Amino acid sequence: MSTTLKDIFCNKSVSLIGAGVSNTPLAEKISGFCSKLTVRDRKSAEELGDLADVFRKSGAELITGSGYLEGLDEDLILRSPGIRPDIPEFVRAGMTGSVITSEIELFLSVHPCRVFAVTGSDGKTTTTTITSKLLSPAGNVLLGGNIGSPLLYRLDDVSRNDVLAVELSSFQLMTMDAYFEAAAITNITPNHLNWHTGMEEYISAKRRILNHSKNSVLNFDNPETRKIAEEIRSCGRPVILFSLSPIPDSALSDGDGRIWFDGESVRTEFSGESETVLLSRKDIKLPGLHNIANYMTAIALTHGFSDDSTIRETAENFGGVEHRLEFVRKLDGVTYINGSIDSSPTRTAAALSALSDRPVVLIAGGYDKNIPYEPLADAVFSSTVKKLILVGATAGKIRKAVEEHPMYMKKADGGFSITVRDSLENAVAAAKDQSVPGDTVILSPASASFDMFRNFEERGKRFKDIVNSL
Repeated sequence: MSTTLKDIFCNKSVSLIGAGVSNTPLAEKISGFCSKLTVRDRKSAEELGDLADVFRKSGAELITGSGYLEGLDEDLILRSPGIRPDIPEFVRAGMTGSVITSEIELFLSVHPCRVFAVTGSDGKTTTTTITSKLLSPAGNVLLGGNIGSPLLYRLDDVSRNDVLAVELSSFQLMTMDAYFEAAAITNITPNHLNWHTGMEEYISAKRRILNHSKNSVLNFDNPETRKIAEEIRSCGRPVILFSLSPIPDSALSDGDGRIWFDGESVRTEFSGESETVLLSRKDIKLPGLHNIANYMTAIALTHGFSDDSTIRETAENFGGVEHRLEFVRKLDGVTYINGSIDSSPTRTAAALSALSDRPVVLIAGGYDKNIPYEPLADAVFSSTVKKLILVGATAGKIRKAVEEHPMYMKKADGGFSITVRDSLENAVAAAKDQSVPGDTVILSPASASFDMFRNFEERGKRFKDIVNSL
């Protein structure tokens, strides 16, 4: 028998940390089972607005404001992934018998279906979305985790015949110990170092996705994931490696598989199978080498559960996910692209690589996650960026990294310039003034959004509204 929501929550006192929309359907589903349901949020009830009324109507007690975690002692506490699991309030509650978990962690501990999981510093959402499309021959496909709608409240409707593509962040993986049919790490580069204690903890969190994975997919081109591949092998478990270049035989052990790009085509050689040419570059609608890497990750992840025709049909027709190299409009001969998801230098570097066939005016900057911006400077000077418009809290750090780059003076003599503006509206206006027909203006911030926006979606939507009003 499958575990139900009633099995989990019946006669327990439950606390949901975070009064966001993601917890709303769960509160409505479980309020009848719990002995007591509490919803806690740092925002005041006034700031929550209508959401506060929704939770109260579901029968939950609402605790808000700066002391929202006081008296935390419920039987079951579902933390928001954005809150560290080792804060004093959680530690105290755990010592007195509370079970502390999260919505996605709890779902993945009781679900009945096969799960294909993706994490990494860049490319998670596109790779997970492609994975969900490639899984269509395997059954009814669910999409969740860091993408799509919450999963736990849908538990009673999930069957053994379903398959799930799930995107997981380092925040969600910090305490997770789930089993996966297959799991992939797209890459690991410095990210979220304002939240994690350092790179060691960040890498360790990402690594947890492979602890109980039947099949492990790793990036041969990334130094950190290549090290992890060696660790997995040392435990006697095979891996599938993907690369934007041919992978030498010497890099493989018995039982390993590989998928690579030879400059023209995607080739595969899975364990026990002969080498196959699967896709040509022109078959893939999404631009850029990074999207070829995203496809290779998803193909390796779903090997044995997808088929060649589904892979080719998806590659030829899938136009991408909102806020990822998203075409907005063409105005006066200038193309405007929304890449608001690009919250790290490596993501922006990938976006610039995809636009290497045209002059680029780059809008960057945002919330400071305490990551270095020298890699962004490298990307700017190895790409076709002709103008750099900066905005947000990281504007000064980015400007410093760019101006200290060895190529800066030479590029500046050729017309390259840096402009700093105080709002996204003014940044777009500056980009419009500095672009000419044939240019592409892209919002690719290389920074998180939290200094000016709630999330990258809000930032991207605002960018599109501004561009469409020009």
